[in-house]
Amino acid sequence: MNQEKYLQDLAEIKEMMNRSSRFISLSGLSGVSAGIIALIGAYAAYETVYNNQNYFDYRHASITQESILQLVLIAALTLVGAVGTGIYFTTRESKKRKQKIWDTQSKRLLINLAIPLFTGGFLSLILIREGLIGLVAPITLIFYGLALVNASKYTLGELRSLGILEIILGLVGCVYIGYGLVFWAIGFGILHIAYGLVMHFKYQQA
Repeated sequence: MNQEKYLQDLAEIKEMMNRSSRFISLSGLSGVSAGIIALIGAYAAYETVYNNQNYFDYRHASITQESILQLVLIAALTLVGAVGTGIYFTTRESKKRKQKIWDTQSKRLLINLAIPLFTGGFLSLILIREGLIGLVAPITLIFYGLALVNASKYTLGELRSLGILEIILGLVGCVYIGYGLVFWAIGFGILHIAYGLVMHFKYQQA
């Protein structure tokens, strides 16, 4: 009996240390919502690039100064929508777990997430300025994946796996330049939804 109680106490101490060293309130629903918004954004971008073209005929990308501005606007709205819903669901999960949304671990998480994200964002703007539009989608996937891997040590380990998948997808997208939007939709859309569902049923339903 004493040994069982000792092991139970060790398990509780380990759980407390894990909670104090990691931000664990990331909501699976935030991943699902971000993925859905990303798919909507990808569709809007597709319609912008292949404007008024028959789906069953040969299609060519129409990249003009106006369409570039539209794509930047779509990307900005997609980012705002994904971040907004992510904050909402994560805040709700934090309240449910009675955990502070803004503490030392969440600050470290955001800092480690932000550095690769801002780097990738500035690089994407440079690529757009230089006319290398085809590299923007895979580059954003790579730097987003690096951001997730970098931030994963301050939260749940599954985020690292998602980051690695995003990096791989981005590298493959660099080879198949013409399919960048497809890879972008898979990475930010489908992978996010799959990750969110796994996280929701693994943690939120526990």
